Amino acid sequence: MVADADLVIAGGGVIGCAIAWRAASAGLTVTLVDPRAGDGASLVAAGMLAPVSEALFGEGDLLTVNLLALRRFPEVAAELERVTGQQVGLRQEGTLAIAYDPGDYAALLRLTEFRRSAGLDAEELDSRACRKLEPFLTPDMHGGVRFGGDWSVDNRRYASVLHAAMLAAGVRVVPGRVTELLDGSTGQDPSDDNSKNRRWVRLAGGDTLAARWVVVAAGAWTSTIAGLPEPVRAAIRPVKGQLLRLRVPEGMGEILTHTIRATVRGTDIYLVPRADGELIIGATQEERGFDQTVTAGAVHDLLRDALSVLPVTSELILTETCAGLRPGTPDNGPILGPVGPGVLVAGGHYRNGILMSAATADAAMAYLTGQRPPAEWAAFTPERFP
Repeated sequence: MVADADLVIAGGGVIGCAIAWRAASAGLTVTLVDPRAGDGASLVAAGMLAPVSEALFGEGDLLTVNLLALRRFPEVAAELERVTGQQVGLRQEGTLAIAYDPGDYAALLRLTEFRRSAGLDAEELDSRACRKLEPFLTPDMHGGVRFGGDWSVDNRRYASVLHAAMLAAGVRVVPGRVTELLDGSTGQDPSDDNSKNRRWVRLAGGDTLAARWVVVAAGAWTSTIAGLPEPVRAAIRPVKGQLLRLRVPEGMGEILTHTIRATVRGTDIYLVPRADGELIIGATQEERGFDQTVTAGAVHDLLRDALSVLPVTSELILTETCAGLRPGTPDNGPILGPVGPGVLVAGGHYRNGILMSAATADAAMAYLTGQRPPAEWAAFTPERFP
């Protein structure tokens, strides 16, 4: 199979779909290759858009690009809703981080001071104020901090709307997985000058595709694609995350409005509410390679910790258990930039793929059209991995 296009994209998660949508909307012919476009880690996520409550010491560059991504997200979400007529489930109530004892609270306040020094919104609350905001929370807490700059989105709705938008823009979807980037001599026809400007990819079944540009946005599977520079392949690894999806029984009403973060017996947990009554509880972080099995121990631990934070969890309906693979990197930051003539990598987004999807598409389009991406991306080029 040989099909010419302006752009072949390896990977159909939110990063690949966002780039495909933007490129096709700009008039490029786009072929997207993925076993199940719009699936993968994008569907096994909580949908937190949380640059504030996830800002950590030593990750200033990551915070900067995450804030850029958050500023861009509402505009893109509104455009997607306008194009498709479907809602993405964007919520802007913020995150409430809670602490159980004075030690946890002191640690939370140290992080809060760092976040304030970066100009981020943070409001310290005692236990009573936390429960005034969220009455169903456990009374066994020392206090908390509300981060108003965090949002959330229904990740599955968002992925579905992105997929619909790119199809409407004319993106061609090929089921399969890109396994290899071929060298520039493949398929060249000496009598055809245009053939020298093509890049080629091989799919798992042996078929090949050609395009002027190849964008690798294959998430954790980026590390399995032959022909990429070895430092880039080695820098991206799968980080397993298991989470639970629950539903509030009919008639109970809303039990949470904010995203809740807490540390329970040394383990971080989050609870993300949806407007339709769904509640996401997550997530584990496990170095297990490409294992995507759901384990009884993880389900037990997540439910136990959720009950400690939100006792009413025991009355909710457990609708799904799932596991996904986040594409992690050594510095927790994404990798975005050219890795050779006509080849662009957009990967390694780790916990922030949903948040960064729109901004990543902007930066990728800048590279594809010969422009300079926003300065916030300068720290995340492939060259940082020697």
